[in-house]
Amino acid sequence: MTAMASVRLSVAKAAVVLVLSTVLCSCLRPPSQGPTSAASLAAVPARDGAALAGTAALPSTLAANLAAAPATAGLPANLSWTSTGPLIIPVSDAAHDLVAVKDPTVVRFHDRWHVYASSVARGGIYGMVYLSFADWSEASQASLYYMDKTPGFNTYVAAPQLFYFTPQRKWYLVFQSGPPMFSTADDPSDPTKWTQPSAFFAKTPAIVEQNGGWLDFWVICDSQSCHLFFSNDRGRWYKSKTPIAKFPYGFSDPVVVMQDSEAGRLFEACNVYKINETNKYLALIEAFDASSNWRRYFRSWTSDSLEGPWTPLQESGASPFAGKHNVTFAGTAWSDDISHGELIRAGHDETMAIDGSRLQYLYQGFVPSANTSNYNAIPWQLGLLTLR
Repeated sequence: MTAMASVRLSVAKAAVVLVLSTVLCSCLRPPSQGPTSAASLAAVPARDGAALAGTAALPSTLAANLAAAPATAGLPANLSWTSTGPLIIPVSDAAHDLVAVKDPTVVRFHDRWHVYASSVARGGIYGMVYLSFADWSEASQASLYYMDKTPGFNTYVAAPQLFYFTPQRKWYLVFQSGPPMFSTADDPSDPTKWTQPSAFFAKTPAIVEQNGGWLDFWVICDSQSCHLFFSNDRGRWYKSKTPIAKFPYGFSDPVVVMQDSEAGRLFEACNVYKINETNKYLALIEAFDASSNWRRYFRSWTSDSLEGPWTPLQESGASPFAGKHNVTFAGTAWSDDISHGELIRAGHDETMAIDGSRLQYLYQGFVPSANTSNYNAIPWQLGLLTLR
């Protein structure tokens, strides 16, 4: 390598670290808004590309609760996807100058698709939107309802998850507003009728305050307990739980399920599902690293229990659960990133069941030419993956 080439390489590496540092910090909380409760996110320290504090001895991809050999019961042996073009795009009105629609949750109910998603307006103003349609071919024509019109939602709210909680016969909308929050309703098709948001925790757990915050909350229940999974953008994946009879209250102190010394390898946007006709659970976590050329993709794990241990399946950007390397496009390849989204479920209740033979994934992506220097200005849009 020549001296000039060495200098160029050093500059390139520094640029990558700078970009990743920006992403890490900006994902945790938009700059224009703060949490709505005293249970706020901890301050985000600057990243310098070093290993996580307290994990310097961990090799990359080491999991705190990891089993040894892969298992794929109920899932295809090989995953290959086709993607639509953008189906759901940011649409503005006089009061909402949107640049992005992202972080979707989706259910099929009464013969219609119901989608809630984060919205980002110019200036990094986060909110949520709702839309509904009978068929995916109609998604691009569906009008957006801006959730800031619903009492209690005119603040920073993002990253929703929608499900029907059978024991209470109520719909739940789980989301982040700094801390994890929830609202309930009798009908998910009426976005005006959600209750005022409430917090799952009375205060921020100590483990969260000490380790850099929390985001992207996901609830799944088995026959005994409801489990709340979340990430911290610093290579840790957490879980808390409560007896199903106490939900949505009574959650235990969170514990670390898995950790990685390379934060981008265990980043955010976790999904956890029950695989139908098996005793297996599937976990997906968004990642980015050298194996994906720093593009977003999903790693995956399975387990016989929501308590773990979790066995790795697709481990890298070169062989992802979903990512650039196993997605082809019906037309122009409009995104190199397969980012925060949700599998299409077999039902809509708290068990988060999926049919492993008929996988589809609603995801966020953006055109490769977009300027990504400001995370909160990336023009995210939503597309649909279908298993080939």
